[in-house]
Amino acid sequence: MKDPAHLAAIHASAFDTPWDAAAITALLDMPGAELEVAQNGFLLWRRAADEAEIVTLAVHPEARRQGTGGALLDQAVKNARDLGVVRLVLEVAHDNTAALTLYASRGFELAGKRPAYYARPDGARADALILALNLA
Repeated sequence: MKDPAHLAAIHASAFDTPWDAAAITALLDMPGAELEVAQNGFLLWRRAADEAEIVTLAVHPEARRQGTGGALLDQAVKNARDLGVVRLVLEVAHDNTAALTLYASRGFELAGKRPAYYARPDGARADALILALNLA
């Protein structure tokens, strides 16, 4: 399930501006890259020293609201703790209610904001919220 083409297909089903297999391969090849996979989703994160960032969490739309995202997130948090990570961060669009609900349910808190960070297909821009979870 670490096939970049398969991961790219999931990402394309989940995001307006998807990553192709080459982009996913490049991310997986980065130092500290970690991957959690499920049949219809994946979570890519990377760590540096005792901090880590969730790079993307993608779940195929047909598999949403079935616990896949939560299970992937829980596995990433467990693995990060096991590797000595003390702080986990991510960015999410301010209007992504489902993702915000998921992250809040796991204890992530607002740590900052990037105004007009995400470009939308219609040309609009959305703020990115920076969320953090202390694991120590």
